[in-house]
Amino acid sequence: MRLLATLIVFFACAAPASASWVAPCVPGGPQCTFWTGKASFVADGDTFDVDIDGDGTRKPRRVRLTGVNAMELSTYNHKPRLRKGDCHGVEATARVEQLLRKGRMRVRLAAQDPSSHARTRLRRQVSVRIGGSWVDLGARLLAEGHALWLSNGSEWAWNASYSALSVQAARSGLSLWNPEGCGWGPRPEARLSLTVNYDAPRNDRFNVNGEWVVIANASDFDLPLQDWYFRDSGLRRYTFQPGVMVPAGGSVRLRMGYGADSFSEVHWGLDAPPFDNPSHDARATGDGGYLFDPRGNVRAWSIYH
Repeated sequence: MRLLATLIVFFACAAPASASWVAPCVPGGPQCTFWTGKASFVADGDTFDVDIDGDGTRKPRRVRLTGVNAMELSTYNHKPRLRKGDCHGVEATARVEQLLRKGRMRVRLAAQDPSSHARTRLRRQVSVRIGGSWVDLGARLLAEGHALWLSNGSEWAWNASYSALSVQAARSGLSLWNPEGCGWGPRPEARLSLTVNYDAPRNDRFNVNGEWVVIANASDFDLPLQDWYFRDSGLRRYTFQPGVMVPAGGSVRLRMGYGADSFSEVHWGLDAPPFDNPSHDARATGDGGYLFDPRGNVRAWSIYH
């Protein structure tokens, strides 16, 4: 009887651990821990709830997709018609929900570090089983242009492939990369480009203004930037104030730190540098810079790793 009780306790404790396994994150890549589960509520285009198999509870955990950053929602709801948010945010949420339903909400989660978190959310690469194959949800979102690539230094196994997919979608003008996808913004014919200086001289932390962005205008007309905004792959953004203009054939520089603004140079006012430096190794870390018009269209971009 004592032996039976011991075995019952052993198997009860071992069950949650047996629901996970270790294998390469991607072919030829680093090792990951994998889990399976069932998705439920979709919060937005990069976050949803998953009841993880074998964790000993039926309580869903909130999961944040590794490597992608979808446009934000301001109103979350399980009914699509009631969702509201930034342009392309509702569309990205609907696409995630559609892909999950195609896979009957069954998902596979992966992480190089099982303790990876994004605040209170588990940070996981997520695949959904569609047509007998595991489909990388983050890769699909990036390939279709529903999200920005968000480099991660800890969960780096997908950085190189995800950044390449993002660049390809941007060059093809898909979804959020369509310069008129949110409706016509100011001067849609403007020919704009973006250059990101992500590595300041000396230590970036002590030279925030050494990181900057140059917005160039190859058009034959001046372009006012009032209410346009710039962001990196994270959520923070800088909104251009009245009077800022990119002259015809000229440029304007946005420095990341503090300083006195002029016609040719403005300052974000950040206390720390925003851009991730490329690792130049297998981790393939990097970042991006994105210029949005007031309608929410991406009008110029630069992605690097």
